[in-house]
Amino acid sequence: MTQTHGLTPEELQELSRRAAAAKDVSYCPYSNFRVGCALLCEDGSWVIGANIENVSYPVTICAERTALVKAITEGKKKFRAIGVSTDISPPASPCGMCRQFIREFSDDCVPIFMYGKEEGDCVVRTLGELLPMSFGPEDLPPPDRGARR
Repeated sequence: MTQTHGLTPEELQELSRRAAAAKDVSYCPYSNFRVGCALLCEDGSWVIGANIENVSYPVTICAERTALVKAITEGKKKFRAIGVSTDISPPASPCGMCRQFIREFSDDCVPIFMYGKEEGDCVVRTLGELLPMSFGPEDLPPPDRGARR
C-alpha cells in the first residue's frame, strides 16, 4: 500500500489522474517516452507539465521542470506533493537534474508519487530519499544586497 503523506484519498486519486492526463500533451517524437507531471500546490491548486523534446537533445525539458516553471511563473512556490507518470513498469523516477530543480523549491519531505503503466503501479519516495545530502538555497550565504552588480 502506498504511503499517503497527509494527502486525502481524493487528492491521491486526483494526483494520479492529472499526472497521467498530462502525458497526453507530451511532445516526444524522438524518444516516444511520454512523461506527465502534476503538482499539488500548497494552496490546493494544481499545475501540470509534460516532457517537451527538441531535435537538439540537451534542449529537451522534462515534465517535472515544465510543471515547476509554470507554477513558479504563476506565483506558486510551495508544494504538498508531486506526481510523475510514465508508460513503463516499474515507474520511472525524476532524473538527477529534475531532482535538483525540485529541491530549489521544496524541502526534503515533499513526497514524489511515481506512477507506472499499470493501474495501482505506484512508488512513493520523499525528495530526501531520492536526493540525499542535497544542496539547497539555504546552503548558500545570504546575498550581499549592497554589492554592485
